[in-house]
Order: sequence, then structure tokens, then C-alpha cells
Amino acid sequence: MVVPIHHVIAIAAILFTIGVMGVLFRRNAIIVFMSVEIMLNAVNLAFVGFSRFHGNIDGQIFVFFIMTLAAAEVAVGLAIIISLFRNLSTTDISEINRLKY
Repeated sequence: MVVPIHHVIAIAAILFTIGVMGVLFRRNAIIVFMSVEIMLNAVNLAFVGFSRFHGNIDGQIFVFFIMTLAAAEVAVGLAIIISLFRNLSTTDISEINRLKY
């Protein structure tokens, strides 16, 4: 059973839109962080869909590198969130500028 490319792209676009809405409208750092991960996964889905559609593995190689980048982002992002919570006892991203003082 082959999934048509327009179905894959539609799902990727929906996931990416959900991620963008989470980044734009939420103030909790953990929710924003998860929204960025959803956007990366939507791009991965699109790469794999186009790779499968065109019959080469270039898109899947890009997905491998994006997943490596996401793992590094998780390490740095969680360290920043933990630092924010330890210093300010909140995960509200509007309070990040208080870390300067």
C-alpha cells in the first residue's frame, strides 16, 4: 500500500502549523520547546515523503542529520530551561530577560 505524496505533505503541513502556533502563542518554555520538536518532525516527515516519492535516499540522509541536530538541541534547550527554573522558579519565557540582572 502506497501513501500518496499529497497526504504526506498535508500531514507534514498540519504538524508544522501546530508547531508554529505553539511557538507563537504559548509562554511556557517546555511547550515552546516541544513545539519546535514538532516542527522538526514535520520537516522530517516531508523529507522522507519526498525521498520515497522520488525513489532516492537523499531525504532520509537529511533526516538523519536533522535528528542529530535535534538531539543536541534537546541537551542545550533542557539545560537552559533548568537554569531558568532554578534561578526564577518559573518556566515562563517572558521572564528570561530577568536572567541578565
